[in-house]
Amino acid sequence: MSRPIIEVKDLTFRYDLREENDTLSSLSFTIHEGEWIAVIGKNGAGKSTLAKLLVGLLQPQSGKIHIDGLELNDSTKWEIRKKIGIVFQNPDNQFIGTTVQDDVAFSLENENIPYREMKERVDWALKLVGMEEFREVDPSRLSGGQKQRVSIAGVLAKKAPILILDEAFVMLDPKSRNELLAFIQQLKRKEGLTVLSITHDMNEAAFSDRILYLKNGKLANSGTPEEIFGLEDLPFHPPFSEQLRRLLKELGRKVPEQYMSEEEMVDWICK
Repeated sequence: MSRPIIEVKDLTFRYDLREENDTLSSLSFTIHEGEWIAVIGKNGAGKSTLAKLLVGLLQPQSGKIHIDGLELNDSTKWEIRKKIGIVFQNPDNQFIGTTVQDDVAFSLENENIPYREMKERVDWALKLVGMEEFREVDPSRLSGGQKQRVSIAGVLAKKAPILILDEAFVMLDPKSRNELLAFIQQLKRKEGLTVLSITHDMNEAAFSDRILYLKNGKLANSGTPEEIFGLEDLPFHPPFSEQLRRLLKELGRKVPEQYMSEEEMVDWICK
């Protein structure tokens, strides 16, 4: 197995110390380089809080976080942030440039990337998300979905080894969402990209290697998509392929007993 790249140990966080319940409580997990991990759970489970803790935007009451071998603290957080690209649910929180291309280039300028390489990365990222024709447009004039595409382009252009997606695709139409997810999966395979996907969308979670299920700030369960989507008490609708498998089973058809991905379902149907 590849080396650990994100290590969380006994992480506890509470927004209001006067409250009795922790937002996150004694949370521990390890993510290895090149893994795609999906974090699921109801609203208030602590998913977005976890993302902010991983990049040092919040400080835990207790516990430790190691990113690529470095313990996260005030003296290391700026070095650690170079290793992480994060896309938040609200793209307006990430815009800085006066044009789309300036915004995508912003983090590259901060890292003193040579101009030619920076231009190539910006062109590549804008083409990837289908926003190259909007490169001279003020981001504030874009639609919600277009803004999210630009924020994703900015993070991909950074080419950080760790990508955190915090409900990053909620504003995109299904076709665009699936295209970007498929491309990120390609990057993961080719470049060894590590992905942490925080999502309510079980079709997005189905792209992952493992799923962490948070409940009331604690790790309620973890496992492969096959293991998690097979749980009967999961408070989400499973991916479409699992819904179809269960429906066929209810209709008396002979179907496999375990979860199948969309590709596996198509292969099974075509047999």
